[in-house]
Amino acid sequence: MALNIRPLSDRVLVEPAAAETKTASGIFIPDTAKEKPQKGTVVAVGNGTKDHTMTVKVGDSVLYGKYAGTELKLEGKDYLIMREDDILAII
Repeated sequence: MALNIRPLSDRVLVEPAAAETKTASGIFIPDTAKEKPQKGTVVAVGNGTKDHTMTVKVGDSVLYGKYAGTELKLEGKDYLIMREDDILAII
């Protein structure tokens, strides 16, 4: 299902990965102790600026800073919109 949103300039729309519910040793993490995910999938990409071409593409898995971007909710799902400079790495 395609979203009806197109980021402007050097902005990127990212769908965050689900937060971990269980540790590697099998302990369940309560909702109050879960950390914000720092990994997600690029859903939409802006056109870039005249000085900056976009490096990420739709479908890329990316790592971003813990407090990067602005949270928004579209069609019942949570997304983050951020500048491409806030993305740390492509996985």
